Amino acid sequence: MAQAQYRTLSKRVLDRLSVNGKDAIFWDHDLAGFGIRVYPTGKKVFVVQTRAFGRSKRVTLGRYPELTPDAARKNATAVIARIKKGEPPVAPEPAPVPTVADLAERYQREYVEMHCKPATVSHYRLMLRKHIVPALGDRLVADVEHKDILSFHNGLHHMPTVANRAADILVKMFNLADAWGWRPAGSNPCRGVARFKVEKHERFLTREELHRLGEVLRVAPAERLASVHAAAAIRLLVLTGCRRNEILCLRWDDLNFDTGEMRLPDSKTGARTVPMASAAADVLKGLPRTPDSPWVFPGKKKGTRLVNVNDSWERVRRRAGLNGVRLHDLRHTFASRALALGEGLPMIGDLLGHRMVNTTARYAHLARDSVRDSSAKIAADIGARIMPSNGR
Repeated sequence: MAQAQYRTLSKRVLDRLSVNGKDAIFWDHDLAGFGIRVYPTGKKVFVVQTRAFGRSKRVTLGRYPELTPDAARKNATAVIARIKKGEPPVAPEPAPVPTVADLAERYQREYVEMHCKPATVSHYRLMLRKHIVPALGDRLVADVEHKDILSFHNGLHHMPTVANRAADILVKMFNLADAWGWRPAGSNPCRGVARFKVEKHERFLTREELHRLGEVLRVAPAERLASVHAAAAIRLLVLTGCRRNEILCLRWDDLNFDTGEMRLPDSKTGARTVPMASAAADVLKGLPRTPDSPWVFPGKKKGTRLVNVNDSWERVRRRAGLNGVRLHDLRHTFASRALALGEGLPMIGDLLGHRMVNTTARYAHLARDSVRDSSAKIAADIGARIMPSNGR
């Protein structure tokens, strides 16, 4: 590099500067450490060089003429001051201000996918994509207020269950925003949002309806209402009280016909073992096995399992005249029949795999109904013997 030279770095001077053979730095007379490096190709780049804490540091500012001499001089003054104070030559770019869409993406990636089961992951992703992000995604996380959450929640009043679930998701999202430093601690705007009242769907099959269901399932494969495996899965749902995926995810290795047990390695509440009653065992023993498939309910493609029996259930339900009955109501039916036969709520909670007592408590009114019916029958029987007859 050629010998350093000193000039007043004005536009007029810079336009005339040139070198032959080697690049050279021309330093400014007025601002020590401010210069411009000139290359044989004609390229000219502003630089800063200064010493601080016993070390020399050189920084490139930008290319001339894209960067003007006045702007370069101003930048150089700031860079020299920062270096003298021991700071980085260039102030770091401020972190981008996160939006609710950013929060939703991080919540899904770092919380939902890490802690929830696949079905829940898919459901939350749908809730975020379909409802939360379209409504709130452009808002800055730090700017969201209580009134914004209220407005969003009220906007879904025609879908109260969806609205309440979205509010629950937002509560967790903004709790995490606090933990991640995206909002002041304790400033969750979702607190105090009253949930809509939702009428709980409780439908239980009567003995007559169970009889009709059994008759339809018997002919379902022949009449193309449901495949052999789909019909068997529906039978097992009502015979065991298990959840749909607990049955559809069964592998042959999960069944122990000797002990009469089914092992559910990944149920909603964790791994558990459920009794395999003789009726359920008969259903399972009667199923054809697909070669090289571990699944009790194999799918159409090799190595896959059956993932959906909703269409089969709709056809079966209509044929049996079970209007408004959902597939999940078969689980409720199991609980209601258990109560009718005298089983207590704690036992039913164990059979259904409830983690919380409150979940089983929803059937308490059925227990009271069963007690009232029994009391009425007992009183009627005794009354026939001790009460005076009419006309006497």
